[in-house]
Amino acid sequence: MEVFNQRVSAHSFAARFVLMVVCLTLFTAMASAKIRTKTFTIQSTSVKRLCGTQNIITVNGQFPGPTLHVRNGDTLIVNVYNNAQYNATIHWHGIRQFRTGWSDGPEFITQCPIRPGGSYTYKFTITDQEGTLWWHAHSSWLRATVYGALIISPRVGATFPYTKPQGQATILLGEWWNGNPIDIVNQATRTGAAPKVSDAFTINGQPGDLYQCSSSDTFRVPVKAGESKLLRVINAGLNTDLFFSVGGHTMTVVAVDALYTKPFQTNSLMLGPGQTTDVLITADQTTGRYYMAARAYSSGQGVPFDNTTTVAILEYKGSSNSPTMPNLPFYNDTQTATNFANALKSLASKDHPVFVPQSVDTNLFYTIGLGLINCPGQSCGGPNGSRFAASMNNVSFVLPTTSSVLQAHHFGMKGVFSRDFPDNPQVQFDYTAQSVSRSLWSPVKATRAKVLNYNTKVQVILQGTNIFAGESHPIHLHGYDFYIVGSGFGNYNSQTDPQNFNLVDPPMRNTVNVPVNGWAAIRFVADNPGAWLLHCHLDVHITWGLAMVFVVNNGANSLQSLESPPVDLPQC
Repeated sequence: MEVFNQRVSAHSFAARFVLMVVCLTLFTAMASAKIRTKTFTIQSTSVKRLCGTQNIITVNGQFPGPTLHVRNGDTLIVNVYNNAQYNATIHWHGIRQFRTGWSDGPEFITQCPIRPGGSYTYKFTITDQEGTLWWHAHSSWLRATVYGALIISPRVGATFPYTKPQGQATILLGEWWNGNPIDIVNQATRTGAAPKVSDAFTINGQPGDLYQCSSSDTFRVPVKAGESKLLRVINAGLNTDLFFSVGGHTMTVVAVDALYTKPFQTNSLMLGPGQTTDVLITADQTTGRYYMAARAYSSGQGVPFDNTTTVAILEYKGSSNSPTMPNLPFYNDTQTATNFANALKSLASKDHPVFVPQSVDTNLFYTIGLGLINCPGQSCGGPNGSRFAASMNNVSFVLPTTSSVLQAHHFGMKGVFSRDFPDNPQVQFDYTAQSVSRSLWSPVKATRAKVLNYNTKVQVILQGTNIFAGESHPIHLHGYDFYIVGSGFGNYNSQTDPQNFNLVDPPMRNTVNVPVNGWAAIRFVADNPGAWLLHCHLDVHITWGLAMVFVVNNGANSLQSLESPPVDLPQC
């Protein structure tokens, strides 16, 4: 009996010890988490670029906007004041927004816009995320100049799953117009024509040496011989996929979209708008100056694009030579873009595991692409007097105006959107044929959503089409990260293609580049209630309607349900 009591006592002590360790760990994590409060003032600011001065919309007078630094577990509160002449919202690109969909930001989806003179407070907690994300306006084309980085460090005491670099730099790739981007898109919307392409690309707001009147402000990253740097590269461009390379240096990819990857080396990155890539680079070359350069990846045959190149300088200490230019991929180098995408694999380690749904409850097939709409009784600015459009499953998304989709869902309002977005295209055809029948070119304009029950395991096949012009589409899902379990060119084959799906270590992202005239398969678990926009992150395409909304119902209890709307939620 004495031995038995000793064993019970030992087991009881062990259990108490384990419980104490768990509690201490949780307490430490909670104690290290902070509430961080920021103020964003959206305003008009005069800046000089490309030999001219113009007024642009900025946050706090900065272009790009302020970089936000937080830690995993922190709560971020951002008080936004709109002192500009346009409606505005802010989207926190890639933040999961668990139960806080009211802070996601896309206008008329999760909130009505902040009117000129108005304000709104975004509040959300960073939950199990770390790495490079960003924030940007999500109203009309304001994000052309209203954007900035959002850097999430690991919790106190946690480390990166790679050797800590000696320094880091954020590289924000952008686009610049010699003109007001809002006027440009409004004119295109009135006429039905395609908007003019950008006049320059930028790195951290500066076009760089290769443009007129730009050399003195070219962005520089100082390095010492032998040291390593973490480059946080973000494509904040409005309408262009971009290649990025560094002269004379190899990059090691360690994360995309704030999700760690198996490390691999590459000479070039390809980022669609919205995507981020973290790379390690070592200053192991001859002391000198080396261009970091970006230019367009243009996959659409005959589609106009900005063919200029932006540069910044990786500058070794003590160097003064003319910078060395990298060998950037050619504009239509689809093979390099494909090789880069195929090299991405989730880290899939003990500390960063993957949870790929091995089976699915809901299987969806969405066609994505362009189209044309006739203009009865008038001649519009598109081909043959038509108007440009874009769609998913032949539905061209129309933003509501009287309420946001989330408000309508939460309060049971009628007439704002319908819950009948099709699971499959209503007409099946050879989606990537060289010549698609003109009878399939005109989509239906509507505001439709797909309703998902909480915890549904979802697979979406995103099938590009060759209507008018096939091209690569960066498709972004708000409120979720997803696994890219497969991709390919041509039409998706439901019998053979799933045999090659990667269900072990597929890359996880919030934005997937669907290959030109190809497809991508994504999987996620609908564990975040709310209204979540799925759209092409080429803003010209979302303007034309390449979007839809997932409405995810609440779960069984309050921890699986959307929080109540904040009292200062803007009204329409």
